Amino acid sequence: MNVKSISNSFHTIQNNILTETDKKNKFVKNELYEEQRRFLKKETEKKNEVKTTVSKLNQFFEVERTNLKFVFHEELHEYYVTVVNPLTDEIIKEIPPKKILDFHAAMKELIGVLVDEKI
Repeated sequence: MNVKSISNSFHTIQNNILTETDKKNKFVKNELYEEQRRFLKKETEKKNEVKTTVSKLNQFFEVERTNLKFVFHEELHEYYVTVVNPLTDEIIKEIPPKKILDFHAAMKELIGVLVDEKI
């Protein structure tokens, strides 16, 4: 064997190894993408289910002339209850109080500014 044929054989083997590695990387990347897609789909379905349930509860309480409403707090992504005067639409009570929820959201944001990573 001469040096040129050994060099060509080495390059052929190296290219085959790289090709197999690329195939494996693409496969793993596709699997991770599919897993992420399935997770996001489940999360979306759960959120939609919660929103539908809350909407039905609000409709039920409206028909029954009760004064409860479930409200979604955008920053915390949680629901809280409001007691409303049906005649004036004035909020009588919030459970828990929205000010406490706003304070909690502000504290979470402040902590996020102070700490870059969650360990």
